[in-house]
Amino acid sequence: MSAPPFASLGPPPLPMGWTQHAGPNGQPYYFNAHTKESTYIRPLPSIPNAPAAVVRKKEKPAVKTPIPGTEWTRVKTTEGNTFYFHRLKKTSLWTVPEEIEDTLEKFEHEEAKFIEESKLKAIREEEETAKRAEEERDREVERIKADVQSMVKRKAQEDVPSKKLKLEELAEEDMEQEAKTLQEKQIKIPDRVDLSIEEGKALFKALLREKDINPLHPWDTSLPLFVSDPRYVLLPSVSTRRDAFDEYCRERARELRQLNVKKEKETSNPKDEFDRLLATEVKSTRLSWGDFRRSWKKDRRFYGWGRDDREREKRFKEHLKELGEKKRAASQKAEVDFFALLRENQLPQDTAWKDVKRSLTRDPRYDAVGSSSLREELFRTFQKAQEKGRDEKAAMIEHSPDSGKMGVDIDENERRRLRKEKAVREREEKVRIERGIVEANIGRSRNELNKEEGERDFRTLLTDAIREPQMTWESAIPQLQTDPRFRNSSLPVDQMLHLFHTHIGHLRGKHIKSLHTLFESYAPSLATDFKSIPIASLLSSLPVTKLGYTANILEHEFEKWQRERTFDSRKAFDDMLSENSFVEFWGRLGKIGGEGVEGGVKADDTGEDEGEGGGGKVDMKALAKNVDVREMEKVLKNDKRYIMFDHVPEQRERWIRDYLSNLSAPKLSVHLDAPS
Repeated sequence: MSAPPFASLGPPPLPMGWTQHAGPNGQPYYFNAHTKESTYIRPLPSIPNAPAAVVRKKEKPAVKTPIPGTEWTRVKTTEGNTFYFHRLKKTSLWTVPEEIEDTLEKFEHEEAKFIEESKLKAIREEEETAKRAEEERDREVERIKADVQSMVKRKAQEDVPSKKLKLEELAEEDMEQEAKTLQEKQIKIPDRVDLSIEEGKALFKALLREKDINPLHPWDTSLPLFVSDPRYVLLPSVSTRRDAFDEYCRERARELRQLNVKKEKETSNPKDEFDRLLATEVKSTRLSWGDFRRSWKKDRRFYGWGRDDREREKRFKEHLKELGEKKRAASQKAEVDFFALLRENQLPQDTAWKDVKRSLTRDPRYDAVGSSSLREELFRTFQKAQEKGRDEKAAMIEHSPDSGKMGVDIDENERRRLRKEKAVREREEKVRIERGIVEANIGRSRNELNKEEGERDFRTLLTDAIREPQMTWESAIPQLQTDPRFRNSSLPVDQMLHLFHTHIGHLRGKHIKSLHTLFESYAPSLATDFKSIPIASLLSSLPVTKLGYTANILEHEFEKWQRERTFDSRKAFDDMLSENSFVEFWGRLGKIGGEGVEGGVKADDTGEDEGEGGGGKVDMKALAKNVDVREMEKVLKNDKRYIMFDHVPEQRERWIRDYLSNLSAPKLSVHLDAPS
């Protein structure tokens, strides 16, 4: 029986990128050099799909470019066509208008020049990036080679057993290893586990977790902690390892953050946190719930407790009541202590207050009464009580049987009665004094409460009625007088005026903040001049119209904002230098005298096949001299705080040099001897 006609045909060709290889047991496998994928199943070539019918889309404007110095705009469509649009006349032309031919030619020439420069710059950046990647790869290979060599040296330095049996076993192992190596060379397939990228990443992350690598430390700092582990080489390239390291850092940081939040929830009581917030931040009974909520509504201690704002407000008012009672109790205690201070000093009768207070100012009980007028009032109350007590005592002595000349002794019952009457009178006097103090405190509290309520109502009135930051007090009076809250207010005029100016300042500050946001959108660079931003658009914006700024005032405000931003950016630049470990390390190392610590860093002793010079020392100061400002700028160039000063590169370089000149040499380690 003859074979089918297609039996003589070979297997279909491999798709682009696939190659065929023979495994250790002779079975063929297939490898894709682009995707790094291996499989025992022969991949089939992809069958091209029939081209779909092209649906022609409607031609639309794609790129609009205003032509400088004219009212025309060049518009390129999605089909590659170009037409010109007049913004004022609302007309379009497919040909170049005669009035802008010269201007357009000059503009297109500059545009082509800019595009060419951008392409050259992009090519240079790609070359530099490729060069840096190649250098990084070479450094990684050299580092791994050095680690392997150091491991071999340490193995060679271990004690060799002296017994003959051990030597024979080692000789047999060497022979087996040599035979195995020879076999590997013959089949040319490495003896390693064939893992996918995802499996290698999983093992690499497990390595990082075992070493407990800090997710906040960079790659260069963490690399020495795990580079010697065999699992380090499971991933094929440095970039893949760095990607896996970054993924581990993100996952580990998220886990630690969630763990801290969970721990805080377990250890903290939300109600206690809310009470502590009230105790630390609410110091005055005049504070309103609206102001407190506005200031702390985003704080976890605020929104972490309570079903809603109604429950929080109820607890807030309870705290205000407790705070008022504490203040009243402290005020009463201060007044009682003040009376005790006056009694202890045994003041003469008819002494003036101005003469008395000089001798009392050093006593803390004097300062405990906060108001000078209240001190004087309490002193006069004390004088009246003392005078009345002396009169009653004199009357009692005058009518006492001891004062008569009858010489008749008072019996024991009469003496007891007189003592009781005296005690009752003293108690009544003490109660009368304390009652006067309580009534005075109640009157003051009532006045303070009325004042607080009046201020709150007036602030609410201003919020409802006054919304223009340019309004003056005189122009606002007619509008405010129509509201009963203004007519019934018990606040004095100066207090109303103060609250009005505070409200206007708040409105102006809000609009100025919005204006600064507009400035930042139009002038992202510190080198942007006021004339280069769209002044007409700014003058018609809401913040400027609300503030009533003219072009001159707007320019003054822009320059002031630019100065403040430059100052903040300069401060951030210094912070960047102090935070960068590369600048800090090499800048300080360059200040070490001589050859540095111990005259240099000892290099590992090399074998006979590792160079002609053998061991030696690496002069760290010489290395530090090779790290100049240019090297530091390469490290800093991607930082936003560094980029902000691209318009003044010379000045920026001078700042870096000034910072390096002010650095001091690093302190010597306690494990090293100072250089002789």
